[in-house]
Amino acid sequence: MKTTFFGTKLWEQEYLQQKIAKRALAVEPSFVTDIVTPDKLPQDTSAEIACVFVDSVVSKPVIDALPNLKFIPTRSTGYDHVDLVAAAAKNIPVSNVPSYGENTVAEQAFALLLSISRKIYLAYDQIRETGSFKFDALQGFDLKGKTIGVIGTGRIGKHSIKIAKGFDMRVVAYDPHPNQDLAKEFNFEYMSLEDVLRASDVVTIHVPYMPETHHLFNEKSFPFMKKNAVLINTSRGPVVDTQALVMALKNGQIGGAGLDVLEEEGVIKDELDFIVHGHPEGHDLKTILANHVLFDMPNVVITPHNAFNTREALQRILDTTLDNIEAFLKGAPINVVKK
Repeated sequence: MKTTFFGTKLWEQEYLQQKIAKRALAVEPSFVTDIVTPDKLPQDTSAEIACVFVDSVVSKPVIDALPNLKFIPTRSTGYDHVDLVAAAAKNIPVSNVPSYGENTVAEQAFALLLSISRKIYLAYDQIRETGSFKFDALQGFDLKGKTIGVIGTGRIGKHSIKIAKGFDMRVVAYDPHPNQDLAKEFNFEYMSLEDVLRASDVVTIHVPYMPETHHLFNEKSFPFMKKNAVLINTSRGPVVDTQALVMALKNGQIGGAGLDVLEEEGVIKDELDFIVHGHPEGHDLKTILANHVLFDMPNVVITPHNAFNTREALQRILDTTLDNIEAFLKGAPINVVKK
């Protein structure tokens, strides 16, 4: 079966080729370094299986442009970049990778937090730029004894709780579906979202992006937070209203933010392409400008959607993706996601 892997790096291609041969999968693999989007349709449209990552946009125009398409495995846990309705209309199943890096993403969340709490980047930049070892402006704060609010207690949230306990932090949590066994195991309390925000010195977000979580953090949410609280987001950019976050930071409603994801991050990644070929009417230009304001804030640390990016996690993603493809070929798809 003709299988195209979009947005793959050389080492991923080599890894996949070896594993496909070892498993003797009945696929004809081809590898494309470019992502696929409505503006970047592939020249070869014969794919029966289109395997993508989160930076591809598999919308209806893309699905319609691949007339032989039968299956969409995404190399990610999130699947908001795939139009599930358009896929379902053509009876095309979509499978994801439910778990690959709960520890990986949680570790990145705490890396961002420590960068802020101990002013790691500011200290490094000071030494690199000026050679100064003065620490007058580099006073941080301990995590021990602080309260962390974990928003979403699934696999990644659970691991974040484990790490927080290692730092001797008090944990409170919000989840629309509380796991009381987990709360008992790790000795934390579920609260309403507003109460978690009121209680927390640090808030870390681990929810999927869906209509219910769009702008979960907004101009009404931030006033509940402590003046010196730190917000960490390693989930999805649109969970946080960027313009509201900028105002909360500028007005001193919260103390700082560590962000691995941003709204309109696709535009930010390739602004030149957006200027030349983009469609401004399909994007929020105010949000794009707000991102640039965040870049220059000393109490904000931003990484480029990198939380997933360890060798071990990526290999787990590829292995599970091949599991998904193998199951589909056998007529019994696994890890199928639905609208």
